[in-house]
Amino acid sequence: MMRRKLSTQIFAYFLIVIVLSLSVVGVFSYFQSSKALDRQSEKNISQVISNALYQTDLYLQTYERISESILSNNDVRRFMDIDPEDNYAHFYYNDQIRKYVFQPSFILHPQISLIYVIGNHAKAISDDNANQSYSPYFNPRRQLDLLNERTPYNGAIAILNTSIVAGQGNNVITLARKIRGAASHEPLGVLAVEFKAKELEKIWGRLDIGEAGFFFIVDDQGHIIYHPGNSESVAGITPEVIENMEHNQVTYQQTADHERRMIVSLQSDYSQWHLAASIPVKELRKPISTIRTTTLIVGLITLVFALWLAYRFGQSLLKPIHILKNGMRETEKGNWDPIVAPERKDELGGLIRSYNLMVSRLSEMIDRVYEAELRNQKTTLDLQATRMERQRAEFQALQMQINPHFLYNTLETINCYAVVQDSDEISEMVDAMAAMLRYSVQTNLEEITVVNELKHVLNYMTILKHRTGVDFEIDVRVSPGLLLEKMVRLTLQPLVENVFQHAFPEGVQPHHFIRIDAQFDEDRFLIIVEDNGVGVAPNKLEELRAKLEQNRLAADPSSSEPTQKRGGIGLMNVHRRIQLVFGEQYGLRVESTPDEGTRIIMSMPKDPKKTQEQLK
Repeated sequence: MMRRKLSTQIFAYFLIVIVLSLSVVGVFSYFQSSKALDRQSEKNISQVISNALYQTDLYLQTYERISESILSNNDVRRFMDIDPEDNYAHFYYNDQIRKYVFQPSFILHPQISLIYVIGNHAKAISDDNANQSYSPYFNPRRQLDLLNERTPYNGAIAILNTSIVAGQGNNVITLARKIRGAASHEPLGVLAVEFKAKELEKIWGRLDIGEAGFFFIVDDQGHIIYHPGNSESVAGITPEVIENMEHNQVTYQQTADHERRMIVSLQSDYSQWHLAASIPVKELRKPISTIRTTTLIVGLITLVFALWLAYRFGQSLLKPIHILKNGMRETEKGNWDPIVAPERKDELGGLIRSYNLMVSRLSEMIDRVYEAELRNQKTTLDLQATRMERQRAEFQALQMQINPHFLYNTLETINCYAVVQDSDEISEMVDAMAAMLRYSVQTNLEEITVVNELKHVLNYMTILKHRTGVDFEIDVRVSPGLLLEKMVRLTLQPLVENVFQHAFPEGVQPHHFIRIDAQFDEDRFLIIVEDNGVGVAPNKLEELRAKLEQNRLAADPSSSEPTQKRGGIGLMNVHRRIQLVFGEQYGLRVESTPDEGTRIIMSMPKDPKKTQEQLK
């Protein structure tokens, strides 16, 4: 495996930290600045449009006042009431209205290009700023129908993008409203005042929306009233853009040449026009591009300087480390000489001084360690031999602790059977007793299987049946797959004997049972002996558990106290026997409830060979 140099790692870490920091700061600043600039641009442009819209409304209101002065003229109102067949009246009012109504309006407001009135009788009077009548050049009835449809009944003004002059519709703005007659308050005709749309450029021309930005106006019907006139600008004002303007004040558009533009629009409460400004996003973000370029340049300079510092810092750390490394290599070879290095006041200098002190002390102590190690090895061997002998003696002593009272009574019973009667029971008892004795007197430390221990219990039950005259069966629930599992010799029969001695003081009754079961619990092999006898009193149970926790043998078998009165000897000896074979983390655990029964759980390793190897 290829080892990486510490200097390379330090350099790489510095590079990652610096690049990551600069990238995060740069990207975060760029996007946050872009968002802030977009919001500020939207706000500024909205203010510009709002001011332009206000000036435009004032401009249009001027024409509304002009129309009111025309509508209040008596000749105009009388013209609405003339008979369509009265040509003289038409000629008269045509001369009067043009001379005394239209011409003064042209003089006061030279920006007006055309004024005309049309009555419901389809008679029209018109004049323009060049003193030419346009009555012969348009169809009054068709124009009347158009204006009646577009103008409100209550006489409010309507602003239209239409003209009676052919080819001028897109360049002219018309303000129209209904006219009442002199003798009736019902609308009897319409008045229209036309002026050039370019007049509005005088208002918007002073507004700065960038080199590539432009204004345009859309009426409430979705028609473009004004645009800059160049084909590129008109192509960008699509129906989709107009539809979005009606729902959102700020929208974004991707043009055919893949240019992204921001469109900000406001609607006039007076004219219902949508006044909009279209500006390229890249033009709005020119300041942020400057910030990005500056950030990249400063970041690169900072990166180069930081890497130089990282290199110098790494060298200052690595040089004493290399000295230490070489000194350790010499130490591995058995050379215990101190390191010669320049004096340093920092932690690395202290580390070198500590290393030299350590080498000096180790050099002095190495001989002592060798001598002490030789003495310790001899002592350890002696202790191990002594410990082995002691454990062997304890184990053999445990095996020899067979209840003599039980054996004596059994032999007496056999003798009685032999004297009184000639019976097969004597043969059965003798065979069972012989098997038990052969099994008990073996003193080797080998483990046996569960089925061996169950056979030993069966021989014990055979003898007990003839001693007590009660044929009692034990419920063995050990699955066949566990019968060949390993366990310690002479551990199961003492537990069963303990049940008969203590669980049924009034004798065995038909409802009593003794159950033997076995199972795996994680890395342990458990054998459970359970009964439904009288149980163990809480104080006796605590005393028994305390004795088991001492991990010591029971009372010496040479004690003068009768065996049957030394309660728990069998349990403690079984407990210690298991611990001597498998270790002190195994053994017996007792659970009991008064008047309900007792559970004795024998705990052994799931893999006995592995456990014994660890003990060795």
